[in-house]
Amino acid sequence: MSDQTMAAGFASAFLDYAVAEGAPRAGLLAAAELSEDALGDQDTRIPVSAYQALIAAGIDAVGDTSLLLRHVLETRLETMSIVGQIVHASSSFPHSLGQLNRYARLMADVPIPGRQDRFGIAREGGAVWLIDHRPCDGSWMATEASFARFISEFRRSAPEHPFEQALEVTYAPPPHANRYPDLFRVPVTFRAARNALRINPVWLNEAFDGGKEYVFGVFTRHADGLLEELATQDTVRAAVETRMLADLHEGTLSMDHIARDLGMSRQTLYRRLKDEGITFAQVHDDLRRRMAMDYLSARKVSVGEAAYLLGFSEASAFVRAFQRWTGTSPTAWLAD
Repeated sequence: MSDQTMAAGFASAFLDYAVAEGAPRAGLLAAAELSEDALGDQDTRIPVSAYQALIAAGIDAVGDTSLLLRHVLETRLETMSIVGQIVHASSSFPHSLGQLNRYARLMADVPIPGRQDRFGIAREGGAVWLIDHRPCDGSWMATEASFARFISEFRRSAPEHPFEQALEVTYAPPPHANRYPDLFRVPVTFRAARNALRINPVWLNEAFDGGKEYVFGVFTRHADGLLEELATQDTVRAAVETRMLADLHEGTLSMDHIARDLGMSRQTLYRRLKDEGITFAQVHDDLRRRMAMDYLSARKVSVGEAAYLLGFSEASAFVRAFQRWTGTSPTAWLAD
């Protein structure tokens, strides 16, 4: 969603990495419409769309679609987010995963269907899988980066017990799939039914280094303050959009259902949206419009695929809606 935000520390770290790989710093900042000041504090919020533009510009400049993946595997989470400090001060992997889910929003806004945690653990026979519940949109960048972050942290901190064992992803092989054996070092199944990393079961019981209770408390108090600050910036519209996004592909969305998920009655939701000067139907329509722009501008999906993802029963219905939004067809808009 175009108004989602994330921590500036991730953009700053990627920028430094891309520049070291030969990309022009000023050019990347200009492409992302970011300034050096905007990246000065790792906790500052920037648009997710700006980070995506930064990555696209870096890949274009370097000529390597694996740039983000290599960046994640070669960097440390604690240098770009307080969440990294919390994870490393946790007592075990299950404990750290709980903290990661708790503070995930401090890294980036990522709507998850059914109000689930971002990451979960599933036991299947003798195998243990780390599952990413982020909605599947057919793209590879965010998914490969999220699993690479887990792998990176364990490779550096605990090489004696390799963390990763196999990887399943919903997307098709990316342009740099030939580098996966060297970068991920595990068997990878593309076009799978889920995004999941099979992990070494030892990490469900292995304790992390002890003696970090004090610093853990310091970090979590700071993180709780950041979460509270984000909450004060929330609007009912933003909460509705976040909930809508999880089921956007279903087309008709129930106001009663979303109100219940938000812990209020339909009448209360109607009143609070009215106080913000908008209706439920307008929120839905505008969210579809913005997501259509995001999908098509990224050129990762076809017009038909965008229609499905946005919940239109037919591509022709999507085309009519797009013409209403923009005054032109999706094909003509892309040509411009």
